[in-house]
Parts: sequence; C-alpha cells; structure tokens
Amino acid sequence: MIEYVKGELAELMPAMAVVDCHGVGYGINVSLNTYSAIQGKKEVKLYIYESIREDAYQLYGFSTRQERELFLLLISVSGIGGNTARMILSALSPSELCSVVSSGNEKLLKTVKGIGLKTAQRIIVELKDKIDTVGVEAVPGLPASRQPFAANQEVYEEAVAALTMLGFAAAPSQKVVSALLQEEPAAPVEKVIKLALKRL
Repeated sequence: MIEYVKGELAELMPAMAVVDCHGVGYGINVSLNTYSAIQGKKEVKLYIYESIREDAYQLYGFSTRQERELFLLLISVSGIGGNTARMILSALSPSELCSVVSSGNEKLLKTVKGIGLKTAQRIIVELKDKIDTVGVEAVPGLPASRQPFAANQEVYEEAVAALTMLGFAAAPSQKVVSALLQEEPAAPVEKVIKLALKRL
C-alpha cells in the first residue's frame, strides 16, 4: 500500500499531478483543493489512495491527510465512486463539506454535478456522525486570494482540459468556461472550474 508520494512536481493540471519520484513519474488524480495547495511548488508530498479495479489502477492524491479522510468517507457511501468523491472535493473545500454535512445542507450538496437529492441525503445521513472524526473545522472556508493568471487564454485551456478530464463533454465545457471568463476575466483557473462544475 502506498501511503504517500514525495518528489518533484513534474507537471500540474487542475485534475492531475505528475510527481517525479526517483525517475518514476506518478500520474495522480487530484481535487481542485489539492491543486490550489500545491500550485507553484517544486517539491510536493501527496497522501495517496489507490483505486485498484479489474479494468483500471488509479492513484488519488491529497495535500492533507484530512482531505484524504474525507475522500475515504465519501467513497464509503454507496453510489459514490472515486471520481464523484473528487468532484465533491473540487466543488467544496474540506471545511465547507464538513459544514454542509453537519448542518444537513442537502441543497448545497446538490449543486455538485452528478449529485441528486437522494444521493445528497444519503451522504448527509451516513456521514453526519463520522465527519467530526476527521478534525476539520466545520466553518465555511473561503479560498485564499490567489494571483490571477496573466493570460486569459491559458486559464481557458486549463479549465476546459480539467473539465474534460473530469468526464464532461468538450463543447459544453468550452461554452461554460467562455461565459465565465467574460463575466470575470481575471478569475484564476480553479475558480473558473469550481463555477463551471455548478453550471454544467
């Protein structure tokens, strides 16, 4: 079992990080929260969850143990797979997710792509008593202000690439990202993706 991967950050996209560990490049699926946390770093340490199925072997990486704990809690809910759990952790920060579950805010949980009312209710019912054990403050956390990219085009391309990697079709992704960048030309890529996840 892999506990963590530590090494040089060779490549970083909003949905994927490649960590060079002694000459081996590990392709690791990341959430937007982890993407934001490791952006601009040369050396990274990601806590790993290995998803081993007959048809696929995937690594999910998290910048903190707490985020990995939340991911493990999410995938313990029936009907929630690795990609859906990553989608939830991309749309909500760990503290926001804890607040949503603790307060039973199914409306906010439903804004995440692929989460219907029944799934939102199931997540809240099954995790309400377990969420406190993770040790994340259940306060709606606002992302720290980040430097916007100078080039709007770069944000557009990265956001569309991330959304297609998360399983959305290219055409609607391009349309939504274009609209968001017209509304907020200086928005950083992670904000564009977060907003796009709520509109797609």
